[in-house]
Amino acid sequence: MTTIPAPSRLTTAPGQFAFTSATTLTADPALARAAVWLRDSLTPATGLPLPEGPGGIEFRLADGLGPEEYRLTTTPASVLIEATAAAGAFYGAQTLRQLLDPAAFRAGRTGDRVWSVPAVTITDGPRYGWRGCLIDVARHFLPKNDLLRYIDLLAAHKLNVLHLHLTDDQGWRLEIRKYPKLTEVGAWRRESPLGAKRHRRFDGRPHGGFYSQDDIREIVAYAADRFVTVVPEVDLPGHTQAAIAAYPELGNLGTALEVRTEWGVGENVLNVSDETIAFFTDVLDEVLELFPSQYVCVGGDEVPKTQWNESLPAKERIRELGLRDADELQTWLMRHFTDYLLARGRRPLGWDELMEGGLPDGLTVGAWRGDTCTALAARAGHDVVVSPFAETYLDFRQAEGEQEPVPIGSVTSLSAVHAFDPVPAGLTEEERGRILGAQAALWTEHIDSPRLLDYMAFPRLAAFAEAVWSGERDFEDFLVRLAVHEKRLDALGVEYRPAAGPYPWQRRPDAPGHPRTRAEIDGKLAAWTATLRS
Repeated sequence: MTTIPAPSRLTTAPGQFAFTSATTLTADPALARAAVWLRDSLTPATGLPLPEGPGGIEFRLADGLGPEEYRLTTTPASVLIEATAAAGAFYGAQTLRQLLDPAAFRAGRTGDRVWSVPAVTITDGPRYGWRGCLIDVARHFLPKNDLLRYIDLLAAHKLNVLHLHLTDDQGWRLEIRKYPKLTEVGAWRRESPLGAKRHRRFDGRPHGGFYSQDDIREIVAYAADRFVTVVPEVDLPGHTQAAIAAYPELGNLGTALEVRTEWGVGENVLNVSDETIAFFTDVLDEVLELFPSQYVCVGGDEVPKTQWNESLPAKERIRELGLRDADELQTWLMRHFTDYLLARGRRPLGWDELMEGGLPDGLTVGAWRGDTCTALAARAGHDVVVSPFAETYLDFRQAEGEQEPVPIGSVTSLSAVHAFDPVPAGLTEEERGRILGAQAALWTEHIDSPRLLDYMAFPRLAAFAEAVWSGERDFEDFLVRLAVHEKRLDALGVEYRPAAGPYPWQRRPDAPGHPRTRAEIDGKLAAWTATLRS
């Protein structure tokens, strides 16, 4: 069963299972977390207590299934969810809720109704182990309660990774006890652009916010209860102007900077001194205390080398280390942090620009610049998380026309996202095995509220979830099922994009964009990757 129930893994039988006040719920202790979630989710909407006991809904351990697979069997007499592990049981519970009336997704009762599910047998499991969504909370801060809501939305779509982009030029969102100025200074900026950079419009309003360490513990625990892993990103050595504004000694200029108030790639990057390396090692010490995730992202993307090429200390580093150029200097610097993570039993994740100076050993590559980078990384023996910006960046506009709010990039349509396949053509079976999965990305330069985040994410995120869970490719069938799924999104309060286009209040005439054609985007991709070799 995909995130929007599809017929390919489902067989039906006559009859229905009807939920009543006498319906009970029982679970093997190993699967109890899924049973608790199901009761906590259904009881407010249905009014049914679902007490413990045999004879109603049962979660049962079963052999022969993968850790995220499940088998759901409903008959007129009972509901059985079988799984090998709690994650599989949880996804079976999500599917059971999908089979109910969409009102089951509400937070309270809306009236009396008969709650029932059809008699079916479903054996289901994911296509990929990494099914993620990146949310950029650095450009525009997402308050904690809104982030918790998004974790629920990811889990409802059987997505299991939240990649949290916590730091950038425009804001530092994570409390670090040893360096309090990172949030005292770095967590807010004087103003923000209105629309694309070329229009030179600004809102004149301070913007800020950050997560305390207890906030992060709460977020991580809440996600874990829903089988979502939070992968933190501290972007290095570029995208660091907010940190440099807080601690100017981290930069190359020796002068004070403010937290950046423009979008785009900034020239200010970290210096390569021992003191700066020690500073961010301390930061990562605290990150590892907060995030138990196997993976930690250290960035490595969009690092202009101008300041290093002009910096005497950087040029001296290059000379004393026998490096070729500033690209290799970046690899040397990043290798310190990747080795640090590996030594502590973690797996470093970094963006594909790190290929330009040589990939550090043990790095999992976040491939965002298209099939070329995905294929090269896999052929070089590195695991890959695929996130191509022309197909999975959900800040790109959804249709032609100025009616789209802050239209940037080329059109990333619902059908294109549904057709997305993470694996490039031409890979060997071994190389294909290095594709861990994929993630969509919600970069928030132009997404300044939770309402707009909903609009940009949905329904495209539902299409993405289906692509990475099951690989269903029948788009017309998807649209039929989406019509029902939108009623679930309505019940959840998700302000998705209507098929006919935005409502008047979803438009942003105050923030003009910068639309591009797909040919322009493909040209940029070709230029970015022209020097890469297999």
